Amino acid sequence: MFAARWTGATAGERVSGALLVLGALALCVFLLLPLGTLLANSVRDDEGALSLTRFIEFAATPGMGTAIWNTVWIAAVVTAITVPLAFLYAYAIQRACIPLRGVWRVLGLSALLGPSLVGAISFIQWFGTQGVLKSWLGDTSVYGPVGIVMASVYASFPHALMILVVALATADARLFEAADALSASRWRKFLTVTLPGAKYGLISAAMVVFAYSVSEFGIPKVIGGNYPVLAVEVYVQVVGMHNFGRGAVVALLLLAPALVAFFVDWHVQRRQQASLTARAVPYVPRPDWRRDLPLLIYVALIALAMLGVLGMAVYTSLVKFWPYNLELGFGHYTYGLAEAGVLDAYLNSLRISVLTALFGTPFIFITAYLLEKTQGGPAGLRPAVQALAALPMGVPGLVLGIGYILFFNHPDNPLGGLYHTLAIMVIANVVHYYTACHLTALTALKSIDREFEAVSASLKVSQFVTFWRVTLPVCLPAVLEIARYLFVNAMTTVSALVFLYAPHTLPASVSILNLDEAGEIGPAAAMATLIVLTTALASLLHSLATHFLLRRHQAWRNPKR
Repeated sequence: MFAARWTGATAGERVSGALLVLGALALCVFLLLPLGTLLANSVRDDEGALSLTRFIEFAATPGMGTAIWNTVWIAAVVTAITVPLAFLYAYAIQRACIPLRGVWRVLGLSALLGPSLVGAISFIQWFGTQGVLKSWLGDTSVYGPVGIVMASVYASFPHALMILVVALATADARLFEAADALSASRWRKFLTVTLPGAKYGLISAAMVVFAYSVSEFGIPKVIGGNYPVLAVEVYVQVVGMHNFGRGAVVALLLLAPALVAFFVDWHVQRRQQASLTARAVPYVPRPDWRRDLPLLIYVALIALAMLGVLGMAVYTSLVKFWPYNLELGFGHYTYGLAEAGVLDAYLNSLRISVLTALFGTPFIFITAYLLEKTQGGPAGLRPAVQALAALPMGVPGLVLGIGYILFFNHPDNPLGGLYHTLAIMVIANVVHYYTACHLTALTALKSIDREFEAVSASLKVSQFVTFWRVTLPVCLPAVLEIARYLFVNAMTTVSALVFLYAPHTLPASVSILNLDEAGEIGPAAAMATLIVLTTALASLLHSLATHFLLRRHQAWRNPKR
């Protein structure tokens, strides 16, 4: 059957099918096989025979049940705090008439510019043993569940905000007019119109925050003290004890709740219906100071808190010796980082991030294009690639890292030379953040009518010429956004790379973890600040590039009047 399809296909379809096969093979090698190796190692004993010995040993280990319970309940608490905070913030931006809405949105997303460790370091400086506001916590220590929850809420807030801003962006004004005609109170309109319209966004945000909190490694490692959670247990088993079998078991346990959250979100998205029909009237909020003023105050307080966390990290990087010598200077940048030998780590991260964007962006976009806009290839290939593209969203970075160790470090693997190189970290970043970029590319491609390809075919124009002259220019905003997303996340990620580096390939985000373990809080804050400045500059360059390239290549978006 495949031979018949291949024989009857055009040259373009054959090339498209071959390229899609290569993309599927790459996803299998760098995603499916490492995860399969992880699963296989968890169900084998030391002699290589199939056995559940590792699971039995894990269950019998003192404190493992406590680590599982701590992981789940902390994730639940973080979700219960973060989602309402983010929902009210998004509601103020989208459904109220407050000034400077763009500024508030940028400030709400500011935590994305740095590693999750930024929040942990800042909360130590605010509420730690020698913190500025340590009296606020009374006898409660920030080193433990309190600090983990606080830092996790800060780090996961922008992820929930992005989803909820989109969920609240559209609404049918006719529903609000009907509620007004029935003399419904403001609170009743909120409960019967606003919340039901945003329920799918709320569920998605809750699942994302829960999965993020379960798999987060850097925060509990820095501010968790001796409080046991699964993510740290994976690190201890692999790095501290070199027990890869036990690490594989813990990684699978870490993967389970993240996959459950992913499938719940997937099921919810399938049931979601359009919030705006063809007859709908877009809702435009009307000024009302009784609503707008309290929401403006709330948004300002949340934004101030976000800036306070980020600002404390910057301040710590400039203080000579906290808290005894508060003179400001750049010693931690010029001497602290050099003495710690981690300035090369910053350059490594730059290289990794640039390579991730340069190679990951075309691979992801072209694969999405082949799925959406071309024909050809073996039967069943396209659904398989779609499934592979969706899988990384449910795989925590730590789990992917363990899988890479077990797969690429195996002596019989011909790809073993990739281990401990920049290349494997670039590949890990592309795979780890594949799903979000893939969905971005698909969204842009689906907005282009298939009539373009049909007209090109009728004019005997190659589909690759159509791709270069039509599809790529139209999708340029999505391509630039994918590149920015990959660069920023490659600069800030910790969990995906913490198992893959060698001394000469140490990335900046992991160096923060090492500096904190050594008690070098000033240089750690300096490195975190460098990362934030770099990602902020990259975001600014992205905005400028988007503006100028769209003016040059998409003049049709701004027709002359």
